[in-house]
Amino acid sequence: MNAIVLAILVMVALSLARVSVVFALIVAALVGGLYSGMSLSDILDAFNDGLGNGAQVALSYATLGAFAVALSRSGLTEAIARKLIARLDGHNHHDIHHTRTGKSVRWAILGSLLIAAICSQNLIPVHIAFIPILVPPLLMAMDRLRLDRRLVACVITFGITAPYMLLPVGFGAIFLNDILLSNLNEAGNALGLNITAAMVPQAMALPISGMLVGLLIAVLISYRKPRDYALRTVGVGHPAPREAVGSEQELEQKGALKPLQFVILGVAIVAALTTQLLTDSMVLGGLLGFAILSLSGVFRWREQDDVFTEGMRLMTLIGFIMITAAGFASVMQATGQIDTLVESSRSLIGNSQALAALVMLLVGLFITMGIGSSFSTIPIIASIYVPLALEFGFSPMAIIALVGTAAALGDAGSPASDSTLGPTSGLNADGQHDHIWDSVVPTFLHYNIPLLLFGWAAAMVL
Repeated sequence: MNAIVLAILVMVALSLARVSVVFALIVAALVGGLYSGMSLSDILDAFNDGLGNGAQVALSYATLGAFAVALSRSGLTEAIARKLIARLDGHNHHDIHHTRTGKSVRWAILGSLLIAAICSQNLIPVHIAFIPILVPPLLMAMDRLRLDRRLVACVITFGITAPYMLLPVGFGAIFLNDILLSNLNEAGNALGLNITAAMVPQAMALPISGMLVGLLIAVLISYRKPRDYALRTVGVGHPAPREAVGSEQELEQKGALKPLQFVILGVAIVAALTTQLLTDSMVLGGLLGFAILSLSGVFRWREQDDVFTEGMRLMTLIGFIMITAAGFASVMQATGQIDTLVESSRSLIGNSQALAALVMLLVGLFITMGIGSSFSTIPIIASIYVPLALEFGFSPMAIIALVGTAAALGDAGSPASDSTLGPTSGLNADGQHDHIWDSVVPTFLHYNIPLLLFGWAAAMVL
C-alpha cells in the first residue's frame, strides 16, 4: 500500500472514532512516514518544518474569533436574535419548524449564508473570514427554528468551494486561470495540448453541477427534519433553559443597541473587511475590528482582555488543527510517495478509458484530503495526468474536467480543510457542533460523491 493512502486511511479512521483531529494527524504522519522508510528524526524534522505554514492561518482564526466574541458582547447577538425571534414569537417551539413564518425565516437564514459564502470567494474575496463574524449571532434563531446545523455546514461549504471552481473571479481567477490553466498548458504544450481561458469554466460546469445536486439533497432530503439544540450563549458551555431566553419580551429587557453603537459596529465590520482586502491579512483585519470596538466603549475597557482571550479560546482547536495539518502535509511530501501514487495508478488502469478517469479522480481525492488544499494538488498531478490523459485519448475539455475535479475532490470533506474548519468555527461557537460528524462527514457525502460521479461523466462525454 502507498504510504499516502495508508496515512489518509489512518487519519480518517481515527477521526471517525472521535479521536482528536490533531492527534489523528500526528499519528497518521508518523505511520505514513515510517511506512515510507523515513527515520523518526526525518519525520519530526519534516513535520516541524511544515508547522510554520499553518501558523498564519491559525493566528487569523484566533483574531477573528476575538472579533466575533467582541461583536457578540456588544449586544449585536441579541439585536439580530431579537429581530428574528420577533417573527417567531407566539408560535409553539416544536411546531414552528413547519409554520409559514418559521419556513420563511429558515430560508432567509440559509439564503443569506449562501449568498455571503459565494460573495466571499468572488465579489468580496474575504474567504472564510465572514463565518465567525456572521454565524454565531444567528445560532439563537437557528435553535428556535430547530434548524439542523449539518445543513448549514453544507450550505456554507458549497458557497465557499463551488464558486472558485467555476467562476473566474476572485479566488476563482487564481484557481482556474493562475493554477489550473497554467499548469495544464505547461504540461501539455510540448504534446500539442492548447487550452484557452474560456474553456476552463465550461469544462468545470458539469462537475460542479454535481455539487449543486448534493446541496439540493442536503436541503430537501437529508437534513430537512428539525433537530433540537440547547440554547447557549456564544463561548459558554452551559445551556440556559429555553424558557429563560426565548421570548421577545425577555430579550427586550436586555436593552436595545443605540444608533451610535450600530454605527460603531458597522464601522468595525467594514474596517475589518476592508483591511483584509487591502493587505490580504485576516490578522490585521480582525485586530483592527477588535480595536475599534475596544476603544468605542461598546464593551467595558477592563473586559477587553477577557473578550480577546475568550475569542482565542473559541478558535484554539481550529488553529491547532490548521498548524498540525501543515506539518502532516509536509511529511506526506517528504515521503516522496505522492508522485509514486500518481504514477502507480497507471498499472491499475489497463486499457480502459473509463477506469482511467475513475482512478485519476480517486487518486486526486486522496492527495487533496492529505494536503488539505485543492490549490496545492494541481501542480502535483497535472504534470503526470496530462500526458496520461492524452495517451488514453481524452479531449482537451475532458482533461480540464479530470484535473480540475481530481484537485477539487477532498477539499470539502477533509478534516483539515478550511472548507470544513470554517463552518465549524462559526457553528460550534456554543459547543454544540462536532467538527467530524457535523461538518466533515455531511460535506464529504453530499459533495465528494456527486463530484466524483459528475466529474467522471464529464471526462467521458466532453
